[in-house]
This record gives sequence, C-alpha cells and structure tokens, in this order.
Amino acid sequence: MNELNVVGSINGAGSWLVHNQALLLSYAVNIVAAIAIVIGGVIAARIVSNGIHRVMRARHIDATVADFLAALVRYAVIAFTLIAALGRVGVQTASVIAVLGAAGLAVGLALQGSLSNLAAGVLLVVFRPFRAGEYVDLGGVAGTVLNVQIFSTTLRSADGKIVVIPNGKIIGGNIINFSREPVRRNEFVIGVAYDSDIDRVKAILTGIIQSDERILKDREMTVRLNELGASSINFVVRVWSNSGDLQNVYWDVLERIKREFDAAGISFPYPQMDVNLRRLPEQTE
Repeated sequence: MNELNVVGSINGAGSWLVHNQALLLSYAVNIVAAIAIVIGGVIAARIVSNGIHRVMRARHIDATVADFLAALVRYAVIAFTLIAALGRVGVQTASVIAVLGAAGLAVGLALQGSLSNLAAGVLLVVFRPFRAGEYVDLGGVAGTVLNVQIFSTTLRSADGKIVVIPNGKIIGGNIINFSREPVRRNEFVIGVAYDSDIDRVKAILTGIIQSDERILKDREMTVRLNELGASSINFVVRVWSNSGDLQNVYWDVLERIKREFDAAGISFPYPQMDVNLRRLPEQTE
C-alpha cells in the first residue's frame, strides 16, 4: 500500500512538472535575467561613476565635488537596477516603491543622525568651505582634506594620522581654512627687560623683518610697543608672507631675534617679583 502511494506521488509530481513546464521555464528565465540585471547594473554603476569622475576632473572641477557626485550617481544606478530586477521576477514595482517609502520614513526617523550627515555633506559640496588638498581646522581637528564623502569627511593630520569626521559635526562647528587665502599674517610678541632701550629694540626688529625676502613689503608691517607687562615690556611684530612660507618665516624670524638680541645685550626676562624687606623696631619691655 505504501509503495502504491509513493508511486502515485511520483507520478503526480511528474505530471505537474509536465503540465507546468512552460511556467517553470518562464520563472527560471526571469530569475536568471534578474541576476544578470543586478550584475550588469553594478558593473554599469561603477563604469558610469568612474566616467563621470574622470570627465569632471578633466574639466578641472574640484575633486571634492567630483567624488561626491560620482558616489551619488553610483548609488542611484544601483537603486534603479534593483527595482528593475524585482520587476523582472514579477514583483509589482509600484508596491515596492510604496513599501520602500514607508520603510524609508521609519528608517529616517531611526537614523536622524545619518540623514543629518547626508544633508551636511550636500551643503559642504554646494557651498565648498574647503576643498580636497586644503589644510583646515574642523572643530579642533586640523589636517589636509583628502575627500568629502556622503556621510563623512576624511583628513590627514600633520603627523600622518587619518581622521574621519561626520559631516554633521563639521556643519555645526567652526571651519577654519588655512589654505584658501594666498597670503597670511604672522604675529610675534617679544618681551624684553625694562631697562632695554625701546628705540634700539624697534630698530633691530625692523631690520630683521626688512631683510627677509619672504616677508611681503607691499603689505603692512607693524613693530610697536604693545604692553607694559608685569616682568617685561612687550613688543608686537606683525608681518605678511605667502601661505606656503608662513611657518618657515615664523621659525626663522624667531631664531634671528634671539641671536641678534643676544649680540646686542638685550635680555629676555623671566617672570619676576620684587620683594621689599623692612626691619621692624625691636620692642622694649
């Protein structure tokens, strides 16, 4: 009896396969086609994204904008590819889009931070407060901008560390760009002893900055007595130079000030305090 049931089941399955052969073949073709669409879409997304990036770079469009737009195009092509693959296997794309919209709303509420980073990334690309290759300070983190992605910005610090900062934090904080202006100003505060000759100090400081070719002579140069401090009289020196020379000018001028002041006998005082002692008269009994 059991053998008869097994044989009947096999015959029934075989009959079903024979009668539904065309349907199964259609499903198999659609599945294979959907897989091919996904694979082709991913490859096409990469090709289109790279092509757009190359075209924008060839037109000398900023690398920050090129990277950001290329990434957006790549993800958009992949999204359309997935919708097309689902439609190929018989899924109603209108229903899928509606479900995705509802799911997107729920996910958006749960991932408000990520969406704020996305919106901030768009603002950074549109307004471009900094570009790839520029040296910036983003909320206390300084470094050279490597790229601006959809959700984050990557910097390389001066000591070679890679720092990834969420775009939302960048938009919400201060952005200091050290590379945007071609020239920048150095400021020195030089304190000397109170017995120093003011005119002599000013003459030495003026001679140092006048003799440095990297300091821009067509910009304002300031050498003035700025403060009568607790232990020293403080002079302020302000000079302009090209941004690329700024740090070297600062170091070199400081070294020359120390050497020439030592040679002229002008001292840099340590913090000091005057203490006056008074002998009290002895009390007699």
